[in-house]
Amino acid sequence: MILIQFTGLSGSGKTTLAENVRHLLMDKSYKVEIIDGDVYRQTICKDLGFSKEDRCENIRRLFQVGQNFVAEDAIVLMSVINPYENLRNELRTYEFVRTVYLDCSIPNLIKRDPKGLYKKALLPSHDPDKINNFTGISDVFEVPSSADLVLKTDFETVSFSTHKLYNFIIDNI
Repeated sequence: MILIQFTGLSGSGKTTLAENVRHLLMDKSYKVEIIDGDVYRQTICKDLGFSKEDRCENIRRLFQVGQNFVAEDAIVLMSVINPYENLRNELRTYEFVRTVYLDCSIPNLIKRDPKGLYKKALLPSHDPDKINNFTGISDVFEVPSSADLVLKTDFETVSFSTHKLYNFIIDNI
């Protein structure tokens, strides 16, 4: 049916919006699958690190899972950071893929920091708890040049972004 590849920094709302939209779509009897990067990092991607090569392999594996769900006529919400434009564009060559960018400023993400990851990423280099290669802080995040939908999650309410995403999906299936 359709695969929505989310892209956005940690804490921008990918998982929250995926869950919210999933409920709205299921209420209308759509089959919906969420592929959450955090969840799959514990299973089929647990052998991968955070180098560029491993991040790309992670996305490709998740996309393969997503393709299988699409073949079963599901709406797939692929909730991952997906930081590289060339890889997002590679996935967009499939006509069933749409890109949704969750745009939220770094200062707001640092303020939110639901998992405490930004705090650890901003620690001094010598601190043993420091997270290195953290996307948006010490590793690259390429802002999409042509997302199909942009959600400004630091200005829009969760409800507004949820309904905007829901309407976008309905219009694209």
